Amino acid sequence: MLFPGEKHHYLSDRLGYYVKTKRLINLRKGIYVKPAFNPLELANRLYTPSYISLEFVLQKAGIIFQYDSGITCVSYLSRKLEIDDYTLVYRRIKEEIIMDNTGIFQSPDNINMASPERAFLDLLYLNKDFYFDNTQSLDKQLIARILPGYRSARLEKKVGNIFKNA
Repeated sequence: MLFPGEKHHYLSDRLGYYVKTKRLINLRKGIYVKPAFNPLELANRLYTPSYISLEFVLQKAGIIFQYDSGITCVSYLSRKLEIDDYTLVYRRIKEEIIMDNTGIFQSPDNINMASPERAFLDLLYLNKDFYFDNTQSLDKQLIARILPGYRSARLEKKVGNIFKNA
């Protein structure tokens, strides 16, 4: 994409030159980024479709207080990657859940991120016994709109119990 029309054998030489002169960083085989790359955008682009969710979003929203420096994503596969100084954790979820865009927002710089409500449901779907420190700020109406997309009676019951006891 950087060098349209470039012959294949010249392309690796050109990329090698840009890495040596520090115009590009070679994170791993076949993955090059500019020095001031956004790790959230990288997390979305490595595996598509995916979106940032789970502990990362809930921690930023103040729903859970445990600190974790990793960037957690929901995708069609499970992986844990150490790239540069970042830990990217992908959790597998059903494809029909990923494709439902309710509660997922795209920022102007193409970062797909779940709302705290969507991240709450994703985490409950994947970890049935997870403890949440503060559920008061969650929008219960938005949760009710997102919940049918999971098609899980267990999840509906668990969400009902959490808000009944809150």
